[in-house]
Amino acid sequence: MLTFKVTTVGASEGFILNKEAKLRLNVQKGDTLFLTEAPDGALRITPYDPDFARQMALAEGIMHDDREILRVLAQ
Repeated sequence: MLTFKVTTVGASEGFILNKEAKLRLNVQKGDTLFLTEAPDGALRITPYDPDFARQMALAEGIMHDDREILRVLAQ
């Protein structure tokens, strides 16, 4: 388990990721993290945008279902 303290960052509050947390999240300085709520009410920090994942899943479904239409439109 990793622990962090909330600290002042400019006019806001935040926490600092140590090396282990950065490695486990696979993030670097400047990356965006997302705080999401799990079905059980727990909060999760992730570098993956859940909205983007949903949009990509929809796009992949459309590309699969309408493959022939897209092929004709691309010509």
